[in-house]
Amino acid sequence: MSAHPSWIMVTRITTGNATVTTVIPGKGLKDHARVPLTRQTQKGHETRETMQCPCLPQPFTGGFVEECWEWDINAKSPAVQLSPCRRAVYFHIDPILQSEATAGVRGTKGFVHGEHYWEVKFLEAPYGTSVMVGAGTKQACLHLGNYTFVNLLGMDSESWGLSYRGTIWHGGLSKRYTEPFYDEATIIGVDLNLYEGTMAFYKNGHNLGVAFTGLNKAGVPLHPIVSSTAAETELQLGVRSCRFISLREQCLHTVLQHLIDKVHIDTLPLPGFIRGQLKEF
Repeated sequence: MSAHPSWIMVTRITTGNATVTTVIPGKGLKDHARVPLTRQTQKGHETRETMQCPCLPQPFTGGFVEECWEWDINAKSPAVQLSPCRRAVYFHIDPILQSEATAGVRGTKGFVHGEHYWEVKFLEAPYGTSVMVGAGTKQACLHLGNYTFVNLLGMDSESWGLSYRGTIWHGGLSKRYTEPFYDEATIIGVDLNLYEGTMAFYKNGHNLGVAFTGLNKAGVPLHPIVSSTAAETELQLGVRSCRFISLREQCLHTVLQHLIDKVHIDTLPLPGFIRGQLKEF
């Protein structure tokens, strides 16, 4: 297995109402060594904080903002392990059982509006029957046992996925989409555009083109998903960003970004019709 992903050191200096953030490359700290705050000093009105975080989110393109979600510890195969920050995912790491089948994990956030872009880095070179990146509904399968090795994403109408072998899958059907990618550190970006109803993939920043259409007709939230059949597969979640066109969508998104869970919507001092829109967003 490879070393844990590199981290960055962020120094944030606040003086009065002004904040300056400095980013310095880290040296590959392990997940269990991560702490939210490593040093804090105060001098007069100046506050200095130094913290470690696993990635530096950057806008996908103009109008995109950072989005907060991670892999869902409650929506995964038993053969999947997550790092403490829930951004790194490890498949089939049992030294005795190795890989017995196909495993997947879903993101904590599902999307029904806007355009969303996220990246997944292959910390190990992909191999075996299938390693996939894509999205699906809450009904999408996340585990197959009994030595069933398949392309999990796209095996039915509940998910859409790209295999490292260069094929895309949906509804049990596959199609050649791009050249296979076998390299360690490959970064696959997913652009889910729910205005256009399309999903496109990027490889190391290069646009591979539209892979799927009609996703805006799903009628239910679509969650990021990754899957693998191969022992000791390691994938790292990177950039997560989104774009909303209308002011209404931007406002609803901003409110939800500050809530731990949608169950707290009814506690907000907002008109009932706005709370209803937040629940449906």
